[in-house]
Amino acid sequence: MADRNAPQPDLLTNLRTEGDVVLATVRGEIDLHNSPRMRTTLLDVVARTSPKKLVLNLGLVPYMDSSAIAVLVEMLQKLRKIGGKLYLTDLQPRVKGLLEIARLDSIFVIAKDEADALAR
Repeated sequence: MADRNAPQPDLLTNLRTEGDVVLATVRGEIDLHNSPRMRTTLLDVVARTSPKKLVLNLGLVPYMDSSAIAVLVEMLQKLRKIGGKLYLTDLQPRVKGLLEIARLDSIFVIAKDEADALAR
């Protein structure tokens, strides 16, 4: 059993801004225990930068639960209010399947990779 008090690795890595675009790599399983940390980080980034595009590379996310989906939906709503868009890239089959089953693939912009998201 994992020690919940042990230091947790950052979920968002390689966080960078390119003009009015924010790009980040998300890594690890995202569940009820760590999704609040991801939410806080993303809310802070959106509040500070007001990006037109937030590109989240999910290539290192093998699993996410409904709490992670809720964070993504909240980010989508925040971005829409400021005229921005949320792009999800490099989805692993399990995560892509989850979004498809929940029919959320129709509300998120799903791009092949970061270059594809930047080109849109």
